[in-house]
Amino acid sequence: VQLQASGGGLVQAGGSLRLSCEASGNILRFNPMGWYRQAPGKQREFVASSRSWGTTNYADSVKGRFTISRDSANNTLYLQMNSLKSEDTAVYYCNGRFVGNDYWGQGTLVTVSS
Repeated sequence: VQLQASGGGLVQAGGSLRLSCEASGNILRFNPMGWYRQAPGKQREFVASSRSWGTTNYADSVKGRFTISRDSANNTLYLQMNSLKSEDTAVYYCNGRFVGNDYWGQGTLVTVSS
């Protein structure tokens, strides 16, 4: 099982980015599947998650700004991030749970300049 995250970069505050996480094999086998982030000097924190039947959850800090979605045809998880703030700066990791095991992507850096 492999998860490959991409899409990070440098963006100005108020801008948008879309992160992608490509899974090896059928993405629907992961439940839940989601995004976490780790800012410098801080612990990794939950950002958003998605269940294969459509349920989504978001951290309060990103509600209304971020949208998580799955593309089962391409086995890819997305995180659309709008209205980015400097406090969104972090390494973003995708995560998928399969048969009780957690799998992590390698992380992609998002830097928001103010």
